[in-house]
Amino acid sequence: MPDQTPTPDSLQTFHSLAELHERLSALGAGPAHERRVYRAWMGKIKWEEAAESRRLRLPKAVAEALPGIRGALRNVAAIRSRHPGADPESERLLLTLADGQTIESVLLPRQGVCVSTQMGCAVGCVFCMTGRCGLIRQLSDIEIVAEAAIARELRPETKKVVFMGMGEPSHNLKNVMRAVEFLAQMGDFGQKDLVISSVGDERLFDALFASPVRPALAVSLHTTDDEKRRELLPRGARMAVPRIIERAESWARTTGYPVQYEWTLMHGVNDSFEEIDRLADLLQGKYAMVNFIPVNAVEDSPWVRPDRAQAVELVRRLRGRGVIATLRDSAAQDVDGGCGQLRARVLKSERGESK
Repeated sequence: MPDQTPTPDSLQTFHSLAELHERLSALGAGPAHERRVYRAWMGKIKWEEAAESRRLRLPKAVAEALPGIRGALRNVAAIRSRHPGADPESERLLLTLADGQTIESVLLPRQGVCVSTQMGCAVGCVFCMTGRCGLIRQLSDIEIVAEAAIARELRPETKKVVFMGMGEPSHNLKNVMRAVEFLAQMGDFGQKDLVISSVGDERLFDALFASPVRPALAVSLHTTDDEKRRELLPRGARMAVPRIIERAESWARTTGYPVQYEWTLMHGVNDSFEEIDRLADLLQGKYAMVNFIPVNAVEDSPWVRPDRAQAVELVRRLRGRGVIATLRDSAAQDVDGGCGQLRARVLKSERGESK
């Protein structure tokens, strides 16, 4: 009976970075050959150069299988639709995975891309569309990396990856850390240009300190009040705010990169001077900065943005206490581009539901 084991040139897709490595190894690729294939996938060299370089010739079996490998990698994640924002540098991407499910990525200004780490999210942030749909499944390490590969294909100058899309990275920790390591070592992304965003989880901090890669850290804080935080992040606020800041500060001092504290501004919820003064008390003298992000408008949501004058005053108030603070919008917001809104809108349209 003939061997029915699929060969790399006949594979429809890869399900993990380990599977990709195993296929290349089985074809006789050594570490240098693998790196050449990975660099082609990550847009650092052309595929033709990977196959025909005089400096490092691929084993014949690898070279012959390369078109199939490239096709299998394309099938990991593919662009379903593109949604440019008002800012010419921002664009929301809806991607289809090999199993037909969809996720969002965002091309960001200043040569960045925001990637998803889960399909859906279990944290249940009350102001977030992704939180409404719950966790559907984890993204594999190769699916996460594929988002960055697509960004590089569209914009070769892409040099920064922020793990701030759909999902909570600490709830898919092994795949996220494997993706971070791959991007740093094979994708030529600077370690400080890989930014993991989390609600704060002891397991994430432990994994960071154990990792050979030193990514930057962003913390989704949103309030200094632990009880309020549990209401806003029902299944994600297990660490007390002072403990989060303690561990985040330790990581900042280890890496030399400031922690970015994300604060989704909601009128009447976390936009008072009293709350911001408490935040200043916690962050004075810390290696940190605060990003205020006015909440995205979500259908049937009670959460609304404060007026811009109030938001600007909060920034001034923090800066007056010696804490770096910025006010920014979520990229591609004008195309329902935040917290899973684009995915929800497209799926709703396909079901024929009215707005």
